[in-house]
Amino acid sequence: MRTPLKAAAHTLTALALAAFGTTTLATGAEAQPAPAPAHFGAKPLHSGAAQRTAATTTNTLSVRSSASQGVVSPTPKVYLVFWGSQWSSDPAGVAPDMQNMFKGLYGSQDTWGTILDQYCEGVAKGTTNCGTNGIHVQHPTSSPLAGVWFDNSAAAPGSATSTQIAAEAGKAAAHFGNTTQAPNLNAQYVVVSATGTHPDGFPNTGFCAWHDKTSSSYGTLAYTNLPYIPDQGAGACTTFTDGRLLSGIESTETHEYAETVTDFWPSIGWNGGGGEIGDECENLDAYVTLSTGTFDLQGLWSNSANKCVTHG
Repeated sequence: MRTPLKAAAHTLTALALAAFGTTTLATGAEAQPAPAPAHFGAKPLHSGAAQRTAATTTNTLSVRSSASQGVVSPTPKVYLVFWGSQWSSDPAGVAPDMQNMFKGLYGSQDTWGTILDQYCEGVAKGTTNCGTNGIHVQHPTSSPLAGVWFDNSAAAPGSATSTQIAAEAGKAAAHFGNTTQAPNLNAQYVVVSATGTHPDGFPNTGFCAWHDKTSSSYGTLAYTNLPYIPDQGAGACTTFTDGRLLSGIESTETHEYAETVTDFWPSIGWNGGGGEIGDECENLDAYVTLSTGTFDLQGLWSNSANKCVTHG
């Protein structure tokens, strides 16, 4: 859900407000989305310094529809798409870092991901506590990383529009063989742009990343626009000030991953007065050690704890 801060950031360019419609593919070769009015979970490039200290009833997340599909991603699967021949240069090591992070986000060592399994779909609109009802998000027992694609056959646009980013998600669905709605009920396509590029006006549009949905002949697709955040230097998009260059992109992608899992086709999923599950907690980061390394994971809103937390 967009907050006023996120809305303000997106008014800086008309392209950042391109929206997705219902146009579908004429062929199965490539998803061709149409434009849309807003994106979701747009983490600000520079969050406010004040950290939320007191929870209120407006922070509580509730289901915004009674749908049984598209509310959450019950068994999350992440597809990393490194877009463009520009990935021949990766000065910060983003590609291996993103892969290692998702390779470790499962099982008992991942206590951050367990925050998500309290949320569900298939319950009444307005539900705030699933209990044993509905279809819950399942904590992965193996890596949620389902595929990696370096789409390096051509250079990605230097300043890709939101429509072009959505189209790349459609190409990824075809590449991975997810050409019906069924596999795309859990697939999220993370379109990672290379160093020196400016997807959807980044960084001048003021966001670290955003997620959204798009329509295609493969069904509705969930995807993320993830720019090369290390280009902004250490400290961008994270609360840590220790100079670690990869912290910002890790914090940002965990923000978007969790929001996609709990508001899969925004915004019919879980939202509160402060936005989606990550929007509520942008001023809380923690280093979490997984089997594949230590990563900066952003805090998430927990209804059960009634506060922002970094472990379930």
